[in-house]
Formats: sequence, C-alpha cells, structure tokens
Amino acid sequence: MDDFKKIYLSWRAGGGSRRSIVGLLEKRAERDYIFEYLPKARELESFSPYFEFPDLNKIYKEYVLEVFSSRLMKPDRIDVKKFYDFWDIDVERANDRFYLLGKTQGLVPTDNFEFLADYIVTKDLKFVTEIAGISKYPQLAKGAIVVGDKLRFETEPTNLYDPEAVKVFKDDRELGYIKKIHCKAFHQPEARHLNLYVKGLDQNGVIKKIFVEVRYEDGVAN
Repeated sequence: MDDFKKIYLSWRAGGGSRRSIVGLLEKRAERDYIFEYLPKARELESFSPYFEFPDLNKIYKEYVLEVFSSRLMKPDRIDVKKFYDFWDIDVERANDRFYLLGKTQGLVPTDNFEFLADYIVTKDLKFVTEIAGISKYPQLAKGAIVVGDKLRFETEPTNLYDPEAVKVFKDDRELGYIKKIHCKAFHQPEARHLNLYVKGLDQNGVIKKIFVEVRYEDGVAN
C-alpha cells in the first residue's frame, strides 16, 4: 500500500514568513502523475512559479516527476545511506522517485519550496517532519531536548489560522507545530497510535530546528 498518493507544494517568501500551500502533485496510477497550482498561488503577489511550470492555470501531465526529481539526492553519493536512514527511507523503494520526494520533502538550499506528503495512517507508518514555528517561542538552550526524546501533541480545532493545526510539546513546554499537510495524519481515525520522537536537531548555543519522527505504535499512547 502506498504511504501517500498526494504531495503538496509549499512555498514561502523567505525565512520567518508563513508558508502557503500553492500546488499539488498527484499520483493517479503507476507512472501517471499530474501537477497543478492551487488557488492560493494566484492570490500571492510575490509568488514565482516553478520555472518549468509557469502557467498557474494549467494542469501539467508530462515530465512532471522528471522535473521535480532533480531535487533528490543522487544515489551514488557516499553519504546516501545516512541520508536515507535519517528520512526513514525503505531502501527497497529507493528507485521510486515519487516516494523519495514525499519522504525527504525535496528540500534544496536554493529556493523556498518544499514537498509535503499527505500521509495515510497505517500500522507501518513512519516519517520525519520538522517542527514549524519554533522561532515564535522562547529559545531553547542546547541540550534542553535530545535525540530520542518523546514529545507529545495536541490538536487545535479552534486555531484561527488552521483548524487542522497540531501543537507539539516537551512535557508542558510548547515547542511549535506539525507542518501543514503533515498535520492531516493526526486527524485520521488511527491517529491515537501516533507518537513523536526527536530525530535530529540543528543547534549551536540554542536549538534552531527540531526534526521529529512520527511513528505508528500499537498500544503506545501519545
């Protein structure tokens, strides 16, 4: 079973800006993919479309995955195994570019796009995401959180910006939110089996980024 059939394109104007969901890459059948921009892309004055897909009103059906695959790590790099381990990649599926794009988010340092998979919660689900919005909270000193720590989450149906918002905590301390689209998994019927563990940190004197592993665990409550 596929982990996801839809990957949403997220964009922001720059660091600290709110991200917007501007596009959708969808798998309709084996080797059949389409890409289209969503209405939000047409509302943003500063938005610049993907160079190869300039028309905000067109549904693209050719070379879609080929274009986006340029964001993936080359399989012959010496550090590819470490990269796959971090992002929870099933090596038996490492040739599936749609799968790799959704799991690794297609992050590159040259633009402000990222690709967010709309995960389907199953007993085998495991994926990595970054906590959003940590800069809006008091800084965390280095060592305040360590890899392997279990975190907890709460849904926020009354959130004015996003009723699907999911807030993340270390004990009672608020850390930030699960990324848009990824948060949808926490509203599915089996979400009670999902748990969060710290997977990686970007820190010097303070913690700048927190990556968490979302894991389905039978009998283990959040």
